[in-house]
Amino acid sequence: MGKSRLEAFSDGVIAIIITIMVLDLKVPAGTDFTALLPVLPVFLNYVLSFATVAIYWNNHHHLLHAAQRISGAVLWANTHLLFWLSLFPFVTGWMGENYSAHLPAAIYGGVAFMASISYWLLERVIIAVDGAQSTLARAVGRDRKGILSVLLYAFGIAAALLSARVAQLFYLAVALIWLVPDRRIERSLAG
Repeated sequence: MGKSRLEAFSDGVIAIIITIMVLDLKVPAGTDFTALLPVLPVFLNYVLSFATVAIYWNNHHHLLHAAQRISGAVLWANTHLLFWLSLFPFVTGWMGENYSAHLPAAIYGGVAFMASISYWLLERVIIAVDGAQSTLARAVGRDRKGILSVLLYAFGIAAALLSARVAQLFYLAVALIWLVPDRRIERSLAG
């Protein structure tokens, strides 16, 4: 399978994930600003999840652009990532409807944590296929930003046992550090 087919399949799955998330948003019961207050937590969780999934889509695009070969292991690692991303609509809705509850916040963090681990695994599999001197290997290096993300998700899961809101701040922090696009792969491809 070529890179373009894998990327097209992944793009389609991610588009469906985002579509399912937005379809879960409910229309407010009234027509004034006070009608927005009950749906605000759900909407804010949607924004966080949309940003998170969009960040994965953006970085996934760069990751596959840097990949030179696609193997069976890459296909399975990619499918593993898509599995965890596909759970975002469920955990987004659950945490949004129960924004101050501990378990939904912890499960959301667990899905986000596993998505970050699966992305890291996909990187490692591509590097194993392409070699230690590949463009991706040079670009990623030690991947401090990726490691920091995993740690922040883990701290968020632990924090959820005490406060769902504190956990959500950890999850927001991860999105914020990735909102500035990761240019390592672009620079490596250009150089």
